[in-house]
Amino acid sequence: MENANVKEARPTGLAERVVGRLAALKMNKAELAIIINLSRPMVSQYLSGKYTSNPATIEKALEKWLAETEPVQAARPGQGETAAQGTGAGMLPEKKQKLMSSDFLGVMSVCQSCQDDMGLGIIVGRSGYGKTYALRTYAKMDRVAYIECDDTMGCKDLLEAIEAGLGMVRASYGSVWKRVNKIRDFLNVNGGYLIIIDEADKLINKYTVAKMEILRGIFDQADVGIVIAGEPKLESDIKTALARFANRVDFYYKLHGLSEQELGQYLEGWDISEAASRELALRAFGARNGCFRLLDRTLNNVLRVLRSRGECRVTKEIMEEASGMMMF
Repeated sequence: MENANVKEARPTGLAERVVGRLAALKMNKAELAIIINLSRPMVSQYLSGKYTSNPATIEKALEKWLAETEPVQAARPGQGETAAQGTGAGMLPEKKQKLMSSDFLGVMSVCQSCQDDMGLGIIVGRSGYGKTYALRTYAKMDRVAYIECDDTMGCKDLLEAIEAGLGMVRASYGSVWKRVNKIRDFLNVNGGYLIIIDEADKLINKYTVAKMEILRGIFDQADVGIVIAGEPKLESDIKTALARFANRVDFYYKLHGLSEQELGQYLEGWDISEAASRELALRAFGARNGCFRLLDRTLNNVLRVLRSRGECRVTKEIMEEASGMMMF
């Protein structure tokens, strides 16, 4: 009798439309949550019909996403034809404003896991691979404090940056210990925060690791998730000089750069000669300094050259002129 009175939760019509669109675009719920800047559990519960809170915020975000992806979905069956028409008409190619690469999604996933589970995460990758872009994108979400470090930071500077990121009243006085305790108290009262420390390798030198120990102390005694990001040397520094930090790490991601498939997606719709394609691949994958940032800067110059010449096809000559403006 009791089971007969239980009403089975069913997804709304909007949820069913979103699930269908995800299947068509070959995306998952975690990627959708990242794109619309909402938590993964919130999106998952709504799409399965189990979301019990006011759905106005999530429904507005999902409606907007459906509207934005509708032309993309409609264009997919004839993508090659559309691209050919665009270049044939002499139109300049356009850069994609955002690329959902595996690195981007990996960084966002670590951040979300650390925030949801109050974990400690480490993200490492070479300069130009897109760490900071992905971290700043995640930092737009609620209850996220983003701090970018530099070599001149002292312990009090780091604490001041954390206070500002959390929206606390900045303390102009007090010892390091007192200010750390105020931050801990704030985080224990206001749960659900994530602190992102970017360029964290600059906090470690051969003389002291005190700033990293401050972060460890905050993590140990407060209800907060922390993500530490930096150059590859950050990983080795933590393993060799900060054993107590290393054995607390819950989540880890190392950026690997663009894949050939992702480069193809980024250049989709461009009319590029074979020789120019090889040059662009070198900018993206080159062992010495290839990275997404170098590729992006090269494409900016390519567009300038194409615009000045009134052309729309990227050739080796165009690449040489664009590269001549750069230092790499």
